[in-house]
Amino acid sequence: MAENPPLHVCRVQQPQASISRIHSLVHSMAILALFYYRVSILFDSTRDKPTLAWALIFASEILLSFLWILNQANRWRPVSRTAFPERLPADKELPAIDVFICTADPKREPTVEVMNTVLSAMSLDYPPEKLSVYLSDDGGSSLTLYAMQEALFFARSWLPFCRMYGVKTRCPKVYFSESEDGHSHSQSTEFMADRETIKVIHVKSNGAIDMDHAAMPLLVYVSREKRPTHPHHFKAGALNVLLRVSGVLSNSPYILVLDCDMNCNDPTSARQAMCFHLDPKISHSLSFVQFPQNFYNISENDIYDSQLRSLFKILWPGLDGHRGPILSGTGFYIKRKSLYGSPTPKDIDLIQLKQCFGPSNEFIASLRQIHRCNTIGNEDSSNVLQETRLLASCTYEKHTQWGEQARFILHCNGWTSVYCQPSRPAFLGSATVNFNDIFIQQTRWNCGLLQVGFSRFCPLTYGSSRMSVLQSMGYGFLAFRPLFSIPLLCFATIPQLCLFNGIPIYPKVSDSWFFVFAFVFVSAVCKHLSEALLSGGSFRIWWNEQRIWMLRSVTVYFFGFLDVAMKWIGKRGTGFVPTSKVIDKEHIERYQMGKFDFQAPTMLLVPLIALVVLNMETFIGGVGRVIIERSYDKMFGQIFLTFFILIISYPVIEGMIQRKDRGRVPTSVTLLSVIFSIIFLSLGSVILIQ
Repeated sequence: MAENPPLHVCRVQQPQASISRIHSLVHSMAILALFYYRVSILFDSTRDKPTLAWALIFASEILLSFLWILNQANRWRPVSRTAFPERLPADKELPAIDVFICTADPKREPTVEVMNTVLSAMSLDYPPEKLSVYLSDDGGSSLTLYAMQEALFFARSWLPFCRMYGVKTRCPKVYFSESEDGHSHSQSTEFMADRETIKVIHVKSNGAIDMDHAAMPLLVYVSREKRPTHPHHFKAGALNVLLRVSGVLSNSPYILVLDCDMNCNDPTSARQAMCFHLDPKISHSLSFVQFPQNFYNISENDIYDSQLRSLFKILWPGLDGHRGPILSGTGFYIKRKSLYGSPTPKDIDLIQLKQCFGPSNEFIASLRQIHRCNTIGNEDSSNVLQETRLLASCTYEKHTQWGEQARFILHCNGWTSVYCQPSRPAFLGSATVNFNDIFIQQTRWNCGLLQVGFSRFCPLTYGSSRMSVLQSMGYGFLAFRPLFSIPLLCFATIPQLCLFNGIPIYPKVSDSWFFVFAFVFVSAVCKHLSEALLSGGSFRIWWNEQRIWMLRSVTVYFFGFLDVAMKWIGKRGTGFVPTSKVIDKEHIERYQMGKFDFQAPTMLLVPLIALVVLNMETFIGGVGRVIIERSYDKMFGQIFLTFFILIISYPVIEGMIQRKDRGRVPTSVTLLSVIFSIIFLSLGSVILIQ
């Protein structure tokens, strides 16, 4: 009997894997040579050197190399996967799916955008009786509730229209902004008439195509109880509530999690995910299928690296080669059972279950049940709704284990994941395209990751006995990535102070050891360039990523590290602020023109501007000193490093000196930064030359 064709295939990416392995070997040998030079000079008492400066630079090189070593795991075995949804069983055999969508603030997350996401999720190419959509509204907005009712009304016409004509773009806003959708009915009179009717409904919310009897997914609005005296854990807490509420309503075995602005761009994404979840070879241990985050508002220049190219085209395929990536926060289909425990079930008594999952008997019962049909409208609907109020209360999680697990814990418990990157983006969202919102968003991300790195769930220790070495290294890199701030702050200050005072910390150009340092720098830069080009990027994308990585390291990573440090000493860290999805024409125009927008808090700007000013001051003073003393040979390394930092920081310099628009660096920030840089230069020079 012939075997059924596979539902998906997995291939190692070549030549990327081979290039990365060769580069890792060669680059690591150069790093070892660099360490040998540093140690031999540092402990050579016959050589006159600034011990403190050398020790700090050497420590920075060690930390930077440690992070580089961890990152090599993400490049060792990158894989790509292809799904074949046409090979899935019949619709009646497909499992049910719950969709979770979270919104928190209608002022920062426009309600119209949220409803477009809801409608696109309801319109997935999946049996409607096996699809349930849940919206968590942490803002408790009456506007959002009213919009849900309107969205449901519109869906009664929109869903049948999409099914009838095979519409591929099922987010109404996107669909009506496009000239074509690629369907075969685009020229028919009947189609054009129905399209115009649907569009009028879309704009005016009146009238309806006579399709009211079509099957509809379940749509549920949830606004949980929140009180100032009870921690609500932001988005994670909202997802916990949806998990519990859906457990006593639909209890689907699989869950799709979406941000409120991340619409379903490919209606077949659910079927693609099922190609992995229903594969008998991997389904037992498979926790989730992660799709990349794609964005519709990315400019060709992308000065902020808002598309997160390295993350979704390099790191995630690399982690997929080691039992899968971590959750990205949105765009993933997860097995409900994996959120409750390990792949190997164990008999647990009722008392233990209530200690873990709370006092609700209905929810405890749902842990062992399969998908249940729509409960709303049945005889016991009032009892079920009463139970959902208990599950959404702010006190439900008290004295339970809800929210005590970390992202890495899924893999530590034996679960795996896969990364699916189809040619048509499965989901499309709105990228953050101004400096202030990027700072808020990415500081929050990096603070959370670093907290995991320094907790008992650290992937290098907690996961070492449960995961492979390469997998632990890959996750460790993500957790400790904010530590890039330490070496980069050192490289942006100490060589410059030494240059200003005529103190060499790198070998002379005429010294053979100089080529070791030069090779390490060129090797790292060329590897990044090759990755950018092989993943469909360009030279300009590579340069922008170099710049934003350096700027991010001394701002986002640094403040994320500070936030974690403050929490260690008992101080309150930064709170959760939803990233604004409101379109600001000024911000968009500057982003499209490739100009940085420096409308940000002074606290964020001053450290960055002060570093740039410090490099300007030390470069001018250092080069002048080198010319007078004719010390080109021994000071070239520091001159080059300072010059490279100034070149890559050109948008910052332009914002301080040349620009006059509203997005420039405020004059008060520039003056304050100059004062801080002069103080730092004076004190630093005194300390380092001791």
